[in-house]
Amino acid sequence: MQKISVLGCGRWGSFIAWYLAAKKGKEVWSWGPEEDYSYKVLKETGKNEYVTLDERITLTADLQAAVSRAEVIIISISSQGLRGFIEKVKACGVKDKIFVLCMKGIEVETGKRLSEILIEAGIDKDKIAVWVGPGHIQDFTAGIPNCMVIDSYNDTLKRSLADDFKSELIRFYYGNDIIGTEIGAAAKNVMGIAAGVLDGGGVSTLKGPLMSRGAREVARLISALGGNELSAYGLAHLGDYETTLFSRHSHNRMYGEMLVKGEKFEKLAEGVMTAAAMQKLGKKFGVDLPITDAVYEVCFGNEPRSDTEGKNLCMDIIMRLFSRDTKFEF
Repeated sequence: MQKISVLGCGRWGSFIAWYLAAKKGKEVWSWGPEEDYSYKVLKETGKNEYVTLDERITLTADLQAAVSRAEVIIISISSQGLRGFIEKVKACGVKDKIFVLCMKGIEVETGKRLSEILIEAGIDKDKIAVWVGPGHIQDFTAGIPNCMVIDSYNDTLKRSLADDFKSELIRFYYGNDIIGTEIGAAAKNVMGIAAGVLDGGGVSTLKGPLMSRGAREVARLISALGGNELSAYGLAHLGDYETTLFSRHSHNRMYGEMLVKGEKFEKLAEGVMTAAAMQKLGKKFGVDLPITDAVYEVCFGNEPRSDTEGKNLCMDIIMRLFSRDTKFEF
């Protein structure tokens, strides 16, 4: 049995550790920085609002120990912090180790996919995989199953990981387009913010057109980056987006809903910085991304002065999409 360490013990990281230990019977080390709130809660109480630490999980703040013992290193941190973090991980010695990224995002400064950041850091691309797709922790821990994707540059690796990690709770598919898988997974969070704006603005029926046109938009970007545009209609993007669209658990959807009401969302919404990264990619590659541009403007525009002004500002930006020229759907 491979030794696994999960780096990052926040919402998703703590779930991954719980899933692999409780549902797959693996001995897992869960790492978090000692000063981090998520780590402190787990250390002091043995649980957080999502999961209780299984007896097979060893919680540690010792990064060297967590990395050294592992054959498979699963990373689940904020995507914008990956470049700096992987350098700390490398300093612990990573020869022959497998990396699985359980994160969704695009580096805002460079427009790089997360696997590209690892490759630039010197990690062998054939030892890198990504684990993405639909599902919320609250549903998984309640026994509600879902489908997810594991993708990699290495066909043997993704098959091995998916076959090893599957259970009655998660049905895995083998991804076959890592560009589309990563971009689609990241872009789902941007569309989730747009969906939240529609919910908060009282026009939830527009989430249907948003899903359709949003997928077309993401497909164009994937194609421009060298991926297969059909990936936009798979589990990593549209499948995950549909789950996000209607879930009360989605951070990104809730961020959009609260933003349109002039309220502040205190937790991490990866779609905010991903919107900025996608907008840069759209300009660089000449791809029309009207929904992304609208979400960017909603997130980075001037702060509204009142609830009413906030709602009007956000809705004006989103509804502007309806004034675009008529065109063929495909």
